[in-house]
Amino acid sequence: MTNKEATARIKINKLLEVAGWRFFADGKSPANIQLEPSITIKTQDLDALGENFEKSSKGFIDFLLLNDKGFPFIVLEAKSEDKSPLVGKEQARKYARSQNCRFIILSNGNLHYFWDLARGNPYLITSFPTPTSVMGYQKTVPDPRRLVEEAVGDDYLVLTQRPGYAAEAAWKNEAERPGFIGANSLRFLRPYQIKAIVALQSAIRSGKDRFLFEMATGTGKTLTAAAVIKLFLRTGNARRVLFLVDRLELEDQAKKAFSKVLGNDYQTVIYKENRDDWRRAEIVVTTVQSLLFNNKYQQLFSPTDFDLVISDEAHRSIGGNARAVFDYFIGYKLGLTATPRDYLKKFEKTKPSTRDPREFERRLLLDTYRTFGCDDGQPTYRYSLLDGVKDGFLINPTVVDARSEITTQLLSEDGFVVDFKDDQGEDQKETFKQREFEKRFFSDATNQLFCKTFLEHAHRDPISGEIGKSILFAVSQNHAAKLAQILNLMADKMFPGKYQSDFAVQVTSQITDAQQFTINFTNQ
Repeated sequence: MTNKEATARIKINKLLEVAGWRFFADGKSPANIQLEPSITIKTQDLDALGENFEKSSKGFIDFLLLNDKGFPFIVLEAKSEDKSPLVGKEQARKYARSQNCRFIILSNGNLHYFWDLARGNPYLITSFPTPTSVMGYQKTVPDPRRLVEEAVGDDYLVLTQRPGYAAEAAWKNEAERPGFIGANSLRFLRPYQIKAIVALQSAIRSGKDRFLFEMATGTGKTLTAAAVIKLFLRTGNARRVLFLVDRLELEDQAKKAFSKVLGNDYQTVIYKENRDDWRRAEIVVTTVQSLLFNNKYQQLFSPTDFDLVISDEAHRSIGGNARAVFDYFIGYKLGLTATPRDYLKKFEKTKPSTRDPREFERRLLLDTYRTFGCDDGQPTYRYSLLDGVKDGFLINPTVVDARSEITTQLLSEDGFVVDFKDDQGEDQKETFKQREFEKRFFSDATNQLFCKTFLEHAHRDPISGEIGKSILFAVSQNHAAKLAQILNLMADKMFPGKYQSDFAVQVTSQITDAQQFTINFTNQ
């Protein structure tokens, strides 16, 4: 055995122990790893006359992992550090078939792949799955045919919420029409939401396991996701689903939405509130940040714990450290977003804008479409703002043009040019571009103008004259604080004595109880 082979074996041994596999019996728990057991491999071949016959040969499995009953469970094929683990694919496949094993791990100590022979291709993993996790994962036998053939109508979620509810009963009045949310708390799928599910089924039929829904804000991405979750759980193609969000308020909203429409059949929990018993639920909701903290996703979860991972605001879940969480879990992946990022659009690989040879790979990792299996730059399903307006589900925004001389120049091709003298008294010029606005260049006059324009054009209550609920987006937390202060000062003059500096409230991560403020805003 070479040094590289020995080093790989040492690393693999450690990874197995960390994942809970045992080389030796531990109390009442027997060993569940066999080292290099000799096995007989039977293969079909052709003789010189072209007739089929069975050949037998001997082989040695590097590591044979056993289930809780002591039967062969996972074949682990080890390679030296200087070889790709994938070179052992076919050898491991023969070993797995001879032992009636569904699962294979391919590893060189540094790179590892988990291969479910019932699903397709090896999947890159960063840690080995635990025995318990794979045993649970084994209970889900993928059947894409059932996913594709499942009928999804506008009452798909209603039937879940009301067992025994007859589809032919339909809605008896306007309050129960598709898309209406009323006193009965029914959730009928709208036509475009059904089309999204059908598009996903079509993608599954063509062999895909990653999908992207590009849907405008306000078109019900969470409700559509609930229908997808039910589709996978009901057809037996998922045992447990992970729903990833990037903000605390979205975590709570998703949990409430899923509990409302799926609660009769499936349980939803928020991970941070159920750290010790999240496994009891079919749907686990969490922020990406919760799993990233102290690498919890690696320490407390196994790659095989979830069969379907849904990423809300998907364009933000694939950048930086967040991508590690997204890639960690094996299974189907669905991205939801209103604003996907096409980092390969107009990018010429042969003529990159930088000399960095990694530029293409960097853009590829950040590109929302390619990450979710849409290599042609088209999402699995798209429902735009214009579609929503045309169908009567959304209202086209009214654009108010508010400009100052500074902002006009900042947005121009030349930018805003400042003339000044340096410490030596020499004339100098500095140019500010759009991306630097409010991050480097602060203009009180511009912020005053924006706030004044907003208040003059905002919708008002026809009786009280109060400004309607509104959301203003700032470029930084300091900018948000500045805008809130200006708006509160202006509101004091417009509505004397009505507000106690709470006309405008800053809701950012620096603010205590920011999540409660968003809840209050929603419920007002």
